[in-house]
Amino acid sequence: MATTTDSADTSENTFVTVAGDRRSEVGKTLAEPVPQSLGLLDQFGLWGNLGVSLLGFTGAIFVLQPGGSGTPELSIAAALTAIVVGTLLGTLVLALSGIPGTETGAPSMVLLRGLFGTRVSYLPTALNMLQLFGWSIFELVTIATAAHTVAPALPKWGYVLIAGAATALLTIRPLGAIRVLRRYATGAVLIVMGYLFVQLLRHPLPSLTHGTWGGYWDATDTVVAVAISFAPLSADYMRHSRSTRAAFAGAMAGYSVTQVLCYVIGLLALVTVAHGNADDIFGAFIALPAGSLAFAVLAARELDQSFADVYSTAVSMQNLRPLWDRRVLAGVITALTTAGALWLNISDYENFLDLLGSVFVPMAAVLIVDYFAPPRRHWDLSAAARSRWIMLLPWAAGFVVYQLINPGYVSWWASAWTSFGQDIGFTPASWMSASILSFCAAGLVTLLVRVVAQLRQR
Repeated sequence: MATTTDSADTSENTFVTVAGDRRSEVGKTLAEPVPQSLGLLDQFGLWGNLGVSLLGFTGAIFVLQPGGSGTPELSIAAALTAIVVGTLLGTLVLALSGIPGTETGAPSMVLLRGLFGTRVSYLPTALNMLQLFGWSIFELVTIATAAHTVAPALPKWGYVLIAGAATALLTIRPLGAIRVLRRYATGAVLIVMGYLFVQLLRHPLPSLTHGTWGGYWDATDTVVAVAISFAPLSADYMRHSRSTRAAFAGAMAGYSVTQVLCYVIGLLALVTVAHGNADDIFGAFIALPAGSLAFAVLAARELDQSFADVYSTAVSMQNLRPLWDRRVLAGVITALTTAGALWLNISDYENFLDLLGSVFVPMAAVLIVDYFAPPRRHWDLSAAARSRWIMLLPWAAGFVVYQLINPGYVSWWASAWTSFGQDIGFTPASWMSASILSFCAAGLVTLLVRVVAQLRQR
């Protein structure tokens, strides 16, 4: 069993987990006891809400046309299969990544002290903070755009300010925010999504088999990557669960159900009313009877995404400065992301964020294999945890596999990896999934590293 420690200096103070109640809240610093008060329904509500995203509805176009605009479309049967398989695989990684947090009480980036050592863990921590900061800006822009579409009387910048203020309020009492999501938001979201699903089914559907299965694995890879993108922050919330079973089942069921619904609704909108144009999906929702109200609920619900991004950015920073007040950090981060949403043009930054996300697919594999593979070793999570440079090897191996198969859309980066692949005689096949093969490669190399280490000890 892994044990956990944290420290403000060189001393080791074990993380203390306590059975919290409905009034318990996350401590201001990492030196305080960790309340474990969230039950199965709380975890289901949190991850169920995070599984829904306005970006997810429009993202269904990357499942329907995995090769890009103008390429052959998958059949509905192939797209639905990719959505279900990709969601289950990605969510399994998400849920497994959070279990060490439940068992130890440590947040995600602090867990990496046990994997890489404290100093080396600063690298993935910085990358995680960078991607979460970027996605926080995107979420505020998305919320403002959606709200302005429903009620254009208020300028978009006004909605950005409102969304930023609401995000800051949610991060003050994160466990309270999760309970509110479970009690109110989850039911409303499921009702709205059920309504949209039924309304879209009333339109004539094309044949389920019309189209191709070519590009199926690319489509699956897209869905896998979306779910795995939450793995670097899963322990931030699952560590507050009353039991490992509740944390795993809540995350697995909650996220899987709603992400599948989200992508299926986006897919139905594309093939029925939007006619393959992702830009028309929001308008298609609003055009439905009572569609404006349903869309407004989804726009307001998007706040849980900005809340999770900002709060996890603050908790990640505490891996660097354990005694800094998370409330102050969250307030500063929210102010910066709000300013970014108001003044930055980051449309081209999305591809860079996707590139950063690919970093965490192999890292999740290294974490899961090293933590769960027998024999279970002691994980030192103190500030003095020694560096394990060797664990960068499987992470790097998985990253290389990912980039060789799918280098993304940053032109100079993609060109460099394509050229490297040609130099070594590698051409990705149509059946190759970057996420799945990257995960498997990183996991296998992790096992090899462990075996070599054990042999050297003997």
